[in-house]
Amino acid sequence: MRILITGAAGQLGQDLLKLCARRGVDTLACSRKRLDVSDLSAVRKVFEAEKLGAVINCAAYNDVDRAERERSAACLANAIGPRNLAIAAEEHGVPLMHFSSDYVFDGRKTELYGIAEQPRPLSYYGRSKLLGEQFVRTLCRRHFIVRLSWVFGANGDSFARKVIRWAEENSEIKIVKDQVSSPSYTVDLAPAVLALLDTGAYGLYHLTNSGHCSRFDWAKRIVDRAGLDAWVVPVDSSAFPSPAERPRFSAMDSFPLQEILGYEMPDWKDATERFLEEIGALK
Repeated sequence: MRILITGAAGQLGQDLLKLCARRGVDTLACSRKRLDVSDLSAVRKVFEAEKLGAVINCAAYNDVDRAERERSAACLANAIGPRNLAIAAEEHGVPLMHFSSDYVFDGRKTELYGIAEQPRPLSYYGRSKLLGEQFVRTLCRRHFIVRLSWVFGANGDSFARKVIRWAEENSEIKIVKDQVSSPSYTVDLAPAVLALLDTGAYGLYHLTNSGHCSRFDWAKRIVDRAGLDAWVVPVDSSAFPSPAERPRFSAMDSFPLQEILGYEMPDWKDATERFLEEIGALK
């Protein structure tokens, strides 16, 4: 089975490609330069030229604040692109796995968000991700919609990478304590994604590492385990005014993912340790 991976140059895309290569899975890797998913004609040409067994859509616009200004760009990547892939996937009878975000929730709860919860995004980024979900759900019968949160890995400039850089350059760093969710390590996401794809159990899922924490708690652990000298100071979100409002609590309940896959995702603390080891920063 040949899998089309769009957004293959991103954090998750790169780790998916590495895992597929180790397992001998045939892939067609497409960065935005090779395939602009917002171009329906280009998407259809790829489907017509290639014998695909599945599509994993990692293409996305992830700059939450810039999305407030660049709404068309965010919508093209997060909604129109998934719509086009859903149209082509349905035309060719190919399963589509699409990734969404915990930012579809408003964060006003104090308990985990389940898949039955009603989304209420606060930002344009969140609204564009929700619209992408709606297109995929409506246009492609054989779909997986997988919501992720706080994705980090060795590739790309994630929050985890930024914390290390800030702590190396400053004696004190201020990190918000009132934003809570679940860090999600791409090394753990990739095998879960392939396992879920193999089940054929289509539908909506929440996929993250186990447990949840605040941005401050996560940053403190990164700095401590990396042996950096910076002092991590907890602050409220109001200390960093931004164009986009972010949910305060968006940690998600993964039910029924464990029942489908047969295992529980590793804890975020363990994932953070392995990430630091992977990039050579663990002390």
